[in-house]
Amino acid sequence: MKKIEEFDTLKNEAYNYCGQFVAERLGRIQRQIKELETALTSETKSSAGDKHETGRAMIQLEREKLGQQLSELEKTQQLLSKVPKDRNSQLVGLGNLVMTDSFAYYIAISAGEYKNSTNSVYCISAATPIGKLIYGKAIGDTFRFNGKTSTILTIQ
Repeated sequence: MKKIEEFDTLKNEAYNYCGQFVAERLGRIQRQIKELETALTSETKSSAGDKHETGRAMIQLEREKLGQQLSELEKTQQLLSKVPKDRNSQLVGLGNLVMTDSFAYYIAISAGEYKNSTNSVYCISAATPIGKLIYGKAIGDTFRFNGKTSTILTIQ
């Protein structure tokens, strides 16, 4: 069994990974929005009639889609800012690192798999199917996911 300090380090690394995930997506969306604004400006200078209007409309639709993605990402960023970094409890909740006999999960936002040289942790939201299954469970509790039964070994 790992030491509590190792779990705390892993939990901090998973939290930082989630923050980096959000920051990278935010930067990518902001760059795409700027590129669209540049494209929209250059479309304005064109005078090809219907083709010009179609191009502007397509750019505007793409801009709206990116705006929705940006809004969702801002909500994710807000949720991450509310994740307690030092949460230790008997029941699985937001901010916990949960070790099972199969995988490790960090309950925060859906950011995929974090890997370091020795560990792998799935950063998940409490709203994901697996998050819903383990939320509120205690050490020793079991759950079934994708036909496989797993046991919670540690909650940090």
